[in-house]
Amino acid sequence: MRNCFLFLKKPLSVLFVCAALSVCPLAAQTTNRSSRGTTEMNMNVRPSQLPQVPNIGINITQPQTGEQVAFSVQLLLLLTVLTLAPSLLILVTSFLRFSIVLDFIKRALSLQQVPPTAVLNGIAFFMTMFVMWPVFQEIYANSYRPLSDGEITIEQAYTQAEAPLRIYMYNQMRADTRSIPLFMSMARLPQPRNLADVPTHVLIPAYILHELTVAFKIGIILYIPFIVIDMVVASILMSMGMMMLPPVQISMPFKLILFVLVDGWGLLTQQLFTSIVR
Repeated sequence: MRNCFLFLKKPLSVLFVCAALSVCPLAAQTTNRSSRGTTEMNMNVRPSQLPQVPNIGINITQPQTGEQVAFSVQLLLLLTVLTLAPSLLILVTSFLRFSIVLDFIKRALSLQQVPPTAVLNGIAFFMTMFVMWPVFQEIYANSYRPLSDGEITIEQAYTQAEAPLRIYMYNQMRADTRSIPLFMSMARLPQPRNLADVPTHVLIPAYILHELTVAFKIGIILYIPFIVIDMVVASILMSMGMMMLPPVQISMPFKLILFVLVDGWGLLTQQLFTSIVR
């Protein structure tokens, strides 16, 4: 009886320890069995049944001839052009004009979040593709296709791809060529007699300046009718004594109604397409 009484006085932690000791051999035995089974399965798998992962290696060697050095430089220049391709698409095409005019019309309508900037850039991009498609087709036929067939070199392909873009940029500035003499004088080059005398590094900034000027002119013309609506609404609110009510909050629905009734998107797209000299 005394031993039973002492056993009952033991703390419960001792009982838990005893239970754990009785279970541990079983758990260890189970773990050993599972590990032996896994080892046997791995030994039974043949090397051909293992997943095949290709090895990738990079070898760096010194160029032996001048042609290898020239090829490395050409590859570096090609990667640089691919990196600058988005900027070239924006600056040497009609994307610059479209994006600026669309942003002007968004601000003239007093719209803050609709349509989003990504949507406007997408519209400008696909309108640029529509307008520039003949130029891109000419570049593909005269530059990319012969280069992929091995008929011309990279230098010849660059010259063939540069010519259509140069002609396009010059056609846009034909009515106003003031930007070309400006950049020619800043570069300290003689005044050109024709397009062939204008280097590409002079033609591109002149074209960008011209496009900015044309886009701002179109934006100002688009702003005028909407400014008139804002002035009329502001005058009416002041005459009614509603000094604390923002005029933009009242004029915005009227501007949207006017823009929709006159088919603003269609007219804007048509006029932008017409402004491009083809």
